[in-house]
Amino acid sequence: MSPAQVPASEQVEIDLGDRSYPILIGAALLDAPGTWAGVPASTQAVIVSNTTVAPLYAARLRAAIAARHRSVDLVVLPDGEAHKDWQTLNLIFDSLLAKACDRKTVLYALGGGVVGDMTGFAAASYMRGVPFVQVPTTLLAQVDSSVGGKTAINHPLGKNMIGAFYQPRLVVCDLTTLATLPPRELSAGLAEVIKYGPIADMEFLGWIEQNIAGLLARDTALLAHAVKRSCEIKAQVVGHDERESGLRAILNFGHTFGHAIEAGLGYGEWLHGEAVGCGMVMALQLSQRLGLVDEAFAQRVTALIARAGLPVVGPRLGAARYLELMQVDKKAEGGEIKFVLIDRPGHATVRGAPDGLVREVIEHCTQGA
Repeated sequence: MSPAQVPASEQVEIDLGDRSYPILIGAALLDAPGTWAGVPASTQAVIVSNTTVAPLYAARLRAAIAARHRSVDLVVLPDGEAHKDWQTLNLIFDSLLAKACDRKTVLYALGGGVVGDMTGFAAASYMRGVPFVQVPTTLLAQVDSSVGGKTAINHPLGKNMIGAFYQPRLVVCDLTTLATLPPRELSAGLAEVIKYGPIADMEFLGWIEQNIAGLLARDTALLAHAVKRSCEIKAQVVGHDERESGLRAILNFGHTFGHAIEAGLGYGEWLHGEAVGCGMVMALQLSQRLGLVDEAFAQRVTALIARAGLPVVGPRLGAARYLELMQVDKKAEGGEIKFVLIDRPGHATVRGAPDGLVREVIEHCTQGA
């Protein structure tokens, strides 16, 4: 894809050899035909979206990609984490089969992380693999879930436990779509932006602290930098460890506790980013109690999470319930729960911790709930 074909934007490359692909970041990318120049041409394409996003952007995307596909169909899913399941996934398969879609059919995931995960999983599974494109319309999806090829659905016993690693052909982060994002969803996305600081880039953490008010006010230039730097960090990690055999696990900072919150409350009660934000507070507390970081650092990051409008006190599920849910975490090995912890500012490690200490952290972080 040559620069002349693409409207003015930032570009980050995911380097995976012959499966490498670009992430385009900029304003007004959705409507520009040049944005889609690198997508394989095909007879059929299917846009997968949801009841919230489709009325806003599906017609515009369909018009922009019409030159690359003879027909473009639309599948509209119910909105929300509660619908990230087999039943909703089958709506995509039902449509693909009803329209006799072939192996060259291109799927476009237009929406947030739930739409992106389910569309990617459908693309990985239908006829054992068809091409797909990520068009994330939430901040959380732009900085995290649309990048790196993780696709999955939830199970009542665990989040994202059924899925596949399957890379998109292109990721298009149109910052203009963030204008329609509800404030709660914007804050949820900032959780995944904030996480990159403690695990990988303290300079970026300082930048977020200085600019959190502008990010909450949706300053486009600030959002562009936040999305680009987040994608750069994730691209570097994914390029070294695509299938999460080691390094990539650090991207799950806050997620072990966070996934337990989501499953324990019922999917959709808290947004994913809200659970991750609170989960980071708990992981910081555990890091501190293990002597890996000092209290000042834990309080610094916790204060930033709170400034982003995210919860810093967890729901009172009970320590036993948290531990039960965390046993199903994908990082668990031989029944031992593994946590992403900060062993020094800007660097993360994956390790276990004594159950008694974990119980103390849970009790401390849920006292005010």
